[in-house]
Amino acid sequence: MDEVRLDGCSLTLETLVAVARGGAKVLLDEDAILRMETSRAVVERCVEEQLVRYGITTGFGKFCNVVISKQDNAVLQKNLIMSHACGQGNPLPAAAVRAMMTLRANALAVGNSGIRPKVVGQLVDMLNAGIVPVVPEKGSLGASGDLAPLAHMALVIIGLGEAYVAGERMPGSKALALAGLRPIELEAKEGLALINGTQAMTAVGALAAWDALALYRSASIASALTFQALRGIVDAFDPRIHELRRQPGQIACAADLRRLVEGSALTTRQGEQRVQDPYVLRCIPQIHGASLDAIGYISKVVGAELNAVTDNPLIFPAPADPGAPPSADPGDIISGGNFHGQPIALPMDFLGIACAELANVGERRIERLVNPALSEGLPAFLTTSGGINSGFMIVQYAAAALVSENKVLARPASVDSIPSSANQEDHVSMGTIAARKAASIIENAQRVVAMELAAACQALDLRAIQMGLPSIEAALSPRTAPAYKVVRAAVGRLDGDRVMYPDLDAVFRLVADGCVADCWE
Repeated sequence: MDEVRLDGCSLTLETLVAVARGGAKVLLDEDAILRMETSRAVVERCVEEQLVRYGITTGFGKFCNVVISKQDNAVLQKNLIMSHACGQGNPLPAAAVRAMMTLRANALAVGNSGIRPKVVGQLVDMLNAGIVPVVPEKGSLGASGDLAPLAHMALVIIGLGEAYVAGERMPGSKALALAGLRPIELEAKEGLALINGTQAMTAVGALAAWDALALYRSASIASALTFQALRGIVDAFDPRIHELRRQPGQIACAADLRRLVEGSALTTRQGEQRVQDPYVLRCIPQIHGASLDAIGYISKVVGAELNAVTDNPLIFPAPADPGAPPSADPGDIISGGNFHGQPIALPMDFLGIACAELANVGERRIERLVNPALSEGLPAFLTTSGGINSGFMIVQYAAAALVSENKVLARPASVDSIPSSANQEDHVSMGTIAARKAASIIENAQRVVAMELAAACQALDLRAIQMGLPSIEAALSPRTAPAYKVVRAAVGRLDGDRVMYPDLDAVFRLVADGCVADCWE
């Protein structure tokens, strides 16, 4: 995807990822420009006629009762951006910042924010020029929106702050100059329009939701390889069982597992070697399927937020009548609370829990692979020379540590609230914290899935030796053999102890970059 048109209504997860990670160019829709001009006219009329309207001719938050003169409005907007840029911690990843910029431009393109198209055009030009504002990851309460992160983004628009260009960190003014852009002087309402919204939490959360679906696929492929290595009983995936449960994710996951292991010479049937498998094999559809349902719900909520207008106040121009004289009523300017991040905060907490469980069950499957009491005859810790070699012993330790860390991170952020702005903003969502935690959980889960993939491929190679096969590939199911090949192309079989972290990092990259998930079809 080379180009994405922002019209305020048709952005999807796929197109957002294309801009954020794929570098797709961004264009503003012509109708969006007309809508922005129409709402801007309402703002300018309010300023000219000195009508008292929140955020346009008044201060912000607790200062909503302080009336601002026309002469002071430009100063007010600049001061708003500078004073609100209080972010802390390491910079957000470049992809998250690019997603945030795209989302903010798209929200403004709806035409209810009263901002000049020129300002939104600057944001689009920055995206297309590869200018990535330095946005600290911490400091947002998630209401009134993501004030601090978005203020850091807006600093660069007005020639302040810092930005990355081609990986080099520099002053925002220099970044603009390199792209042939000039700082913009903000006018009434525009500073507030740029920073009052949920775009930081939604950017981080949208990328996390996208990664979560790939994580489900990678985890399911890893589980199918483990299932074969442990000679799993396929009867547990019988569709009749899952249809009786009536849970869509479980039914879909069972179908996925049947497809993934179909044609394998390693799976067994009920009663051939044992009557039933442990839960981590037998209940993969129930466990993974519940996470799949959660990811589907979260993706739907996030998908709606991609095209949401989340600043305040909102501008509703009076309907145009081409044949009528100019109306005395320019339209409505209404204060509300669309900046509140609760609709994203709750799903982000749910996303963290759902992905933590994919890692949790994956670590338990690793334990079954390395434990000789549970591994159906595989050598202890997946090494043929135990004692002198530790094999995959500490791989399970490391996976257990990541799973334990996820359990701490999975504690909901959205149940917390600390009032701000002299108690004017007396309930906040902590949605950005929830989104950041979900992203951290997903990375940990990707690493656990990578560890399971590495362990499963080792176990399968040892099965080949036990069965007298020159290679395990012929015995694997046709739909898991490609994943085995992808892993083995990056990491060879462990015949004796070696430094393990490069192997694990290599497989992690395969998971994080989607190479394993791409083996899905």
